[in-house]
Amino acid sequence: MAKYELPKLPYAYNALEPHIDAQTMEIHHTKHHQAYTNGLNTALESLSAELQNMELIKLLSSLDKVPENVRGAVNFHGGGYDNHTLFWNNMKPNGGGEPGGSVADAINSSFGGFANFKEKFTKDTGAIQGSGWGWLVYNPQSKKVEFITMPNQTSPRTKGLIPLLGLDVWEHAYYLKYQNRRPDYIAAWWNVVNWDEVDKRLSKAKA
Repeated sequence: MAKYELPKLPYAYNALEPHIDAQTMEIHHTKHHQAYTNGLNTALESLSAELQNMELIKLLSSLDKVPENVRGAVNFHGGGYDNHTLFWNNMKPNGGGEPGGSVADAINSSFGGFANFKEKFTKDTGAIQGSGWGWLVYNPQSKKVEFITMPNQTSPRTKGLIPLLGLDVWEHAYYLKYQNRRPDYIAAWWNVVNWDEVDKRLSKAKA
C-alpha cells in the first residue's frame, strides 16, 4: 500500500506571527500531524487492499466499511491527518478580513451575514468541551453551508459533509502562546484565515 507522508506547510513556521507563534506551528506540524500520519499508516496495514487503496476522503465517508476493531483508529488518525492538511491551507500570512464572491453569498444565505456567522463560529467553537474543531461545511443535501463542531479528530466527512474552513481548538494548537485563553486564540486566528482557499473548496464541493 502507498504510505501517507506529512505534507509540507505552504509557508514558514513563523509566517503567521504574531497571531500564531512559530514554536507552536513547528511542534503542531512536526510532532502532532506526524503522529496522525504514522497512526493512519499503522491502521491501514490491517485493512483489506481495497480499503488500503481507497482515497482517504472516501474512506472517512465510508467508515461503516471499515472493520470495527480498527474503525476508531482510522476515524481518529485519518481524521487527524485530513483535518490538519486542511487546517494549514486554511491559513496564510496577511489573511483574514471578510470573504467575497461565492463564499460571502453562501454565508449570507445561511447565516444572514458575515458578522452573524463569525459570532456563531467564535462562540460555539470556543464552547467545545475538551478537544475538537469548529467547521464551516458544505452540505450536499441542502446545498448550503452550515456550521458544526466535531469532537477530537472526527471529520465532518463522516457525516456526509464537506469541510471548507476548520479551526483546531485542541490545546496543543494554542497553549504555548495563549495558555487557557482559548477565546484570544480564536480572535487572533481570524486574522490569518485564507478565504481564497475556502472559496476554491466551495467551488469544488458544488461541482
